[in-house]
Amino acid sequence: MALLIRGRRKSETRREDDARMSVIEHLEDLRRALIISLIGWAVMTVIAYVFHNQILNLVIARTGVHSIVGNAPLVVNTPTGAFMVGLKIALVVGLVASAPIIIWQIWWFVSPGLHQHEKRLVMPLVAATSFFFLLGAAFAFFALPLIMRVLLGFGAGEITYLPFADELLSFVALITISFGLVFELPVVLYVLGVLRIISSRWLYRHRAYWLIGLGLLANLMTPGGDPLTPLIVFVPMYLFWEATALLLRITGK
Repeated sequence: MALLIRGRRKSETRREDDARMSVIEHLEDLRRALIISLIGWAVMTVIAYVFHNQILNLVIARTGVHSIVGNAPLVVNTPTGAFMVGLKIALVVGLVASAPIIIWQIWWFVSPGLHQHEKRLVMPLVAATSFFFLLGAAFAFFALPLIMRVLLGFGAGEITYLPFADELLSFVALITISFGLVFELPVVLYVLGVLRIISSRWLYRHRAYWLIGLGLLANLMTPGGDPLTPLIVFVPMYLFWEATALLLRITGK
């Protein structure tokens, strides 16, 4: 009996050691993923900082602020304002440019918890996630003049828009990253379908709710009184939804 108890204790201790090693290995993987992601972001940030003046001129041209306030330069309200503007441009552009690296590391970190047939989808999902994020960011940059024109149209005759460089760049960064994240909708839906959390039948059954939800999301992302601006955002999101639901149906999910 004593040998059985001792053997059971050794077995339990071995299982605890294996579990502890598993946790340590996961932490090592997380550390590796974070280091590679930060290095990728840092490298892209340095490259972006070299060209931050050109990027700033491009952002100003896309927002169209000079057509509103004339050729007056953007305003900063602190001695370090000009440096911080350049740094913010570099950080945001570096984050967008390094998104494929960061996304690759995220999928690499979660892949050990997937089944073997699911692991084969990791590389296509990395490519799809990177593509849709960059597509959303590019779409936001394309739609920026329209968004700015609509938002500035709310100003009354007694209100004059004074563009502070830091606030303008924060707004552009928020719009760009938000669009990039929202355009991940098809990837999220497909992953949920692969994991059997949702199905194409469920999506089609609740299509009306999705239409309302996507419409509300498009209006929240593009505040304004005209119906055109939210429609520009709604149409691609709805097409992504339909394409993903069709893909899940074709693959039997």
